[in-house]
Amino acid sequence: MTVRIKICGITREGDALAAVRAGADALGFLFYPKSKRHISPEQARNIIRALPPLITVVGVFANERAETIAAIRKTCFLDAVQLHGDETPEFCRSIPGKTIKAFRLRNAETLAAACAFSTDAWLFDGYSPNQRGGAGLPFNWEWIRQSATLPRPFLVAGGLTPANVGNCIKTVRPYAVDVSSGVEDAPGKKNADKMRRFVAAVRKSAAAIDAPSAFSESRDFCPTTPD
Repeated sequence: MTVRIKICGITREGDALAAVRAGADALGFLFYPKSKRHISPEQARNIIRALPPLITVVGVFANERAETIAAIRKTCFLDAVQLHGDETPEFCRSIPGKTIKAFRLRNAETLAAACAFSTDAWLFDGYSPNQRGGAGLPFNWEWIRQSATLPRPFLVAGGLTPANVGNCIKTVRPYAVDVSSGVEDAPGKKNADKMRRFVAAVRKSAAAIDAPSAFSESRDFCPTTPD
């Protein structure tokens, strides 16, 4: 089984390059002004220019105007857009290119809210009333495991660390895992050793699983899959 790794909240070039050396598949840059890991488009562009090829670059937004997202996407050469606010299904469909919609899960019922969104992937995160991601709060992974197979790729975030990510993968078998605070010394300041240990834990756990990831089978999680 292959599980992809996204390290989010990059604010420094050295951290970005250390994440790549550790084995990250994707890096996330937060363009949400209220985030502790906020970065300007100009700063992000300079870091992204220093990256080697074949690294996926994701821009994270929350309740941002479509025009602003489009402009930053072009400026920063973003490969995908992650929407972490109160965006509607219609708004998400209006964003061109690859999109990921994030959901902060309070309980098992909130998982079903994803069915209204036909984005390329879903991201499930822990719920915090004060932060839109990056709070380091896990949710109950059993909510995913006990559901029917999800109809599209999904990422798991929220409180992941080198110590628990292997158990997360064994429990829900996600398409990807997304980490921020779990590999930091402080908000926006990554720890190279923690990133290496996180990637190693993901690779070890994924290698021990032969079954396909959860989105690859067709079952009736959503009554009807959105177009």
